[in-house]
Amino acid sequence: MNFDEILDRRDTHSSKWDTMEKIYGVSPSDGLAMWVADMDFRSPQGILDTLQTQIEHGILGYFGDDREYIESIQWWMDTRHGWSVDSESIFSTHGLVHGAAMCIDTFTDPDDGVILFTPVYHSFAKVIKANNRRVVECELAQVNNQYKMDFDTYDAQMDGTEKMLILCSPHNPGGRVWTINELIQVAAFAKRHNLIIVSDEIHHDIIMPGNKHIPMAFIDSIQDRLIMMTATTKTFNIPATHVGNVIIHDHALRKKFAKRITGLGLSPNAFGMSTVPAAYSPEGAVWVDELITYLNENRRIFDESINAIPGLKSMPLEATYLSWVDFSGTGMTRAEFTHRVQRHAKIAANHGLTFGKGGDNWLRFNIAMPRVRIQEAVDRLAQAFRDLQ
Repeated sequence: MNFDEILDRRDTHSSKWDTMEKIYGVSPSDGLAMWVADMDFRSPQGILDTLQTQIEHGILGYFGDDREYIESIQWWMDTRHGWSVDSESIFSTHGLVHGAAMCIDTFTDPDDGVILFTPVYHSFAKVIKANNRRVVECELAQVNNQYKMDFDTYDAQMDGTEKMLILCSPHNPGGRVWTINELIQVAAFAKRHNLIIVSDEIHHDIIMPGNKHIPMAFIDSIQDRLIMMTATTKTFNIPATHVGNVIIHDHALRKKFAKRITGLGLSPNAFGMSTVPAAYSPEGAVWVDELITYLNENRRIFDESINAIPGLKSMPLEATYLSWVDFSGTGMTRAEFTHRVQRHAKIAANHGLTFGKGGDNWLRFNIAMPRVRIQEAVDRLAQAFRDLQ
């Protein structure tokens, strides 16, 4: 796979490139899009071939017989993560934001509290609020430039109206891979407060060398309150297929979720479903390994360059392709450092404030792009903050 290939995404209805001027004031003609979490890499050829075969067949009918889809998920989870998944546990949703929204709708009631460890992926809070539930922000602590959970503080925050906890594992935007001890503590916290756990593990395949992701499903004591969410979309750069997996071991939770899907008249997306066996395959595994090697070098270049600028500091990236950069050391206001990034460097990056408490002085940069653009981005940032050097 040639990850150095430059693909022009402008004027292709790309959210990442074609809306950044409206949102950030950065023109796609001379700016760099480093915000939306999709990659500027061509998707694996096997997936593209699968879609092309569907088109060439000429009949785009309803999707049926999901055995290959289910079996490929089981194979991938077992082979890549050592996780054995029962076929009856797997539900398909239209992506994992939809999956999270479905879980909120199914397992909580209006005005219930839904807990987030913030700063965290902004769409969680959006769907919680849109479902008339309350966002309960449990702010992550920073210890040695790494996020940690502070359960003594979180316990004191609870008032008994909280019904669900959404865990982002690996963490977005901090790039943490939670340890087994941390996951055990999350499980204990959920049991103490009688919470359903929704573990969004969409980034679980993009793990930097030297780290190992542990599925929340490995914690046996919480199977009666655990909902797992995974997807091919982030791993293989196919978010447009809008397909995700909600995996529920517990029979009672599974029955309730299935009933809600039926009640809403939901059915799977044929294009998305057909891509999963092509992705979750030996060929797909080779592609992912090559991707991680490439992203790891992008990470090294980006982090070294960012940390060389006085006042800027990136959080060590253990997983994902999203670099979380702290600008507090510049002494600048949020308005000032974002102005420099957007107007001087001409880079569109996610504003940290949108990720909730703890994100005020941060920006999130997507480094899943050809290396020449990574080098261009860090050169632009160094120039934009040259007066600090």
